Amino acid sequence: MSQSDVNNWLDNLPEAFLAYLNGRRLDEVECIVPDLNGMSRGKAMPLNKFSPETPIFLPISIFYQTITGQDVEMDIENQWAESDMALVPDMSTAMAVPWAKTPALQIIHDLQDLDGNPIPCAPRNVLKRVIAMYRARGWQPIVAPELEFYLTRPNVDPNEPIQPPIGRNGRSGTSLQSYSMTAIDEYGPVIDTIYEFAEAAGLHIDSVIQEDGAGQVEFNLPHGDPLLLADQVFYFKRIIREAALKNGMFATFMAKPMRDQPGSAMHIHQSVVDVHTGGNVFSAEDGSASDLFRYFIGGTQKHLREIMPFIAPNVNSYRRYVLSDNSSAPTNIGWGYDNRATGLRVPNSGAQDRRLENRVVGVDANPYLAIAASLVCGYLGMINGIEPSAPAASELDEAQEESFYIPLTFDEALRIFDDADELRQTLGEDFCQLYAAVKYEEMRLFHREISPWERQHLLLNV
Repeated sequence: MSQSDVNNWLDNLPEAFLAYLNGRRLDEVECIVPDLNGMSRGKAMPLNKFSPETPIFLPISIFYQTITGQDVEMDIENQWAESDMALVPDMSTAMAVPWAKTPALQIIHDLQDLDGNPIPCAPRNVLKRVIAMYRARGWQPIVAPELEFYLTRPNVDPNEPIQPPIGRNGRSGTSLQSYSMTAIDEYGPVIDTIYEFAEAAGLHIDSVIQEDGAGQVEFNLPHGDPLLLADQVFYFKRIIREAALKNGMFATFMAKPMRDQPGSAMHIHQSVVDVHTGGNVFSAEDGSASDLFRYFIGGTQKHLREIMPFIAPNVNSYRRYVLSDNSSAPTNIGWGYDNRATGLRVPNSGAQDRRLENRVVGVDANPYLAIAASLVCGYLGMINGIEPSAPAASELDEAQEESFYIPLTFDEALRIFDDADELRQTLGEDFCQLYAAVKYEEMRLFHREISPWERQHLLLNV
């Protein structure tokens, strides 16, 4: 690009980025994409090497890797082979890299093959396909995620347990401090840095609270378009990690990082509006719950067990779900009005704000795939007219049949997913085959390991 082209391009970037730049010279552009686990991959380059009109390339094999970095052998008919993918920048996602030493810009890219077709296994494209299915029916899904995570002491030895952070009073954090303002103030510098980074990036936080666990924090994001919110969660995870490191801590999005502390969720609030009128299709004209709302709940109940590999995507994810453990993580597919004992909750709201909260999702989930999978459940309920069970008014009866509970191990979740024909066809069978193969390999690698518990209790006692 010529210098005049560069200047014109920079002038059209978001106001938040221009404020962050504040007259300084932009040094670097990060071209990033979310992988299957929701982590960022891509390339960084000097500004003079970047042009929005000139694609760059990455091998599609980045989607054939486990969380450990190992490649998975695939045998899918008409698979995408080892070809390169073209990275096409979505300039609406351009924002600052506030922790960079020199001014830098990060941009989420869409992925296409060399003929310009969307790459089916790219998580962002999976979510786009789901949104398109809604829009083809005249609907626009709306979501609002809630992110729970832990601040911890730096854990440099994986063999050592993770420890709560040291707060400003010099003492280690303690649990069961829900909504405590004092507990939040203990980690004030980290929270302040997160807000500082978010402001520079042009991101907004609805609220921040102290959760049950020691050093466990929750951020609530505004509601909006699912793709926009998935992008924001993707960016926020990066921001939170970097803000913690700047303040001598780790931030972790493991579902259950500490044995005796609660797990971390990513609750997703979901509603659907009519694209022509803007009205919430979950509410009838008289303000009561509509048939479509019932069907959305029914579809979510029917398919929730099948999407567990997307909303609880790791072996550790299932440590959140413990029957009769008062762990605050629901283990059922029940629903109820303002009932946090159920996996699906209908919060108190007016007719225009009527929504369903999926409380089963773990914060370790890829936001694009978790939102896509959760929305697909409701979509299938709406188009198939699936009736829900009766709402639960209190704690659920543990005498319910087994199918009323979610799988409590990754092995079981993957087996259920194997037989989810309608769901897999809706999300894309080739993509689902690839995803399952990666997750089966991760599970196999985990089961090869011998844990400290086994060495401690079995080495000399059996």
